[in-house]
Amino acid sequence: MEKWNDWDKEKERLVEPVCDELQYCGRIDDSNPDAPVFTMPGSFVRMRFTGSSFVKAVVVNKSYYNDAWVGVLLDRKQDKKKIEKDGEPLVLTLAENLEKGQEHMVTFFKRMDHSHEYAFLGFLLEYGGRVVKASPLPRKKMEFYGDGVTAGEASEATEYCGKPDPAHKGELSNAYFSYAWATARMLHARAHLVAQSGIAFKDGAGYFMEGKRGMESCYTKVGFSGEDGENVKTPEWDFHRYTPHVVVVAIGQNDALPEDIMSEDDKGEKARAWRESYKQWILSLRRLYPKAWIILTTTIRAHHSSWDRSIGKVCAELNDSRIVHFLYGENGRGTPGHVRVQEAMNMALELNGFINGLGDVWED
Repeated sequence: MEKWNDWDKEKERLVEPVCDELQYCGRIDDSNPDAPVFTMPGSFVRMRFTGSSFVKAVVVNKSYYNDAWVGVLLDRKQDKKKIEKDGEPLVLTLAENLEKGQEHMVTFFKRMDHSHEYAFLGFLLEYGGRVVKASPLPRKKMEFYGDGVTAGEASEATEYCGKPDPAHKGELSNAYFSYAWATARMLHARAHLVAQSGIAFKDGAGYFMEGKRGMESCYTKVGFSGEDGENVKTPEWDFHRYTPHVVVVAIGQNDALPEDIMSEDDKGEKARAWRESYKQWILSLRRLYPKAWIILTTTIRAHHSSWDRSIGKVCAELNDSRIVHFLYGENGRGTPGHVRVQEAMNMALELNGFINGLGDVWED
């Protein structure tokens, strides 16, 4: 990792973020197009290039907790890079010693949730390197709302299938191996992951920010707030920019903290109030996406089945043929920890089969 001042303008060329040939995917804060900010897991910028023996990325990072790791796909080979410093432009070498005569595709993506964010200032190629127009992104579009399972939290802890998480500082988290991104790849679709480890649906519940913020007050944003809780400063997302065909809502199991209101009394006033709030949120998604299929679910991570029964009850009350309830074979009992690569692939296969069984969900 080099400092930005080390950039050799006689030997390297900067491909600026506004370059027409670059492709972006994900809920990205591009209010400053010269320095778009990546916050959501799985968001990426992609470039096809030729004539360069290396490719680098220039970033300015801001960490909230954990170490900051970013993902790289060069053609079909995946790698990760650690960002060592905050608050100043740094150069990350994504790949080197490449054959100059070959075309390559680099995808620079957000591995982790909003434990950090970074502004992207461009790619660096060897002087004489050329950016080539890439094939369009998939026409099919998906959107996922979820917690750490959807974000790929600790997914690379492959020796801990069916076990609690090992101690880590973010190096094991990888959105590429989340069930969400894996499902989208299986379906040849692009995906926006609106996901944060520890988040509940309701404000005042869950693990994220000690329960201060839930999905209900964050889902319209381009990112989640950090430890300081300054969520009000996070820009709003323009929903007109991306209209998914399929929306997967996998949230609710973290609402059992600090009080598991469903397992204690799923017919009580607190449980009824939760269901009503959840119902109104799903109706707000329906207003945003009048024609989308909306799949209500949770995940295989351990939680009481009363949460899924409550979600199923809301689904029935909505009485909308394109709002459906889905349960995995091991829903709520598959693992006490986050979902590992192998488990996520199984989830993706199940979800893929369910979506294919709905018929033509991809009509515009």
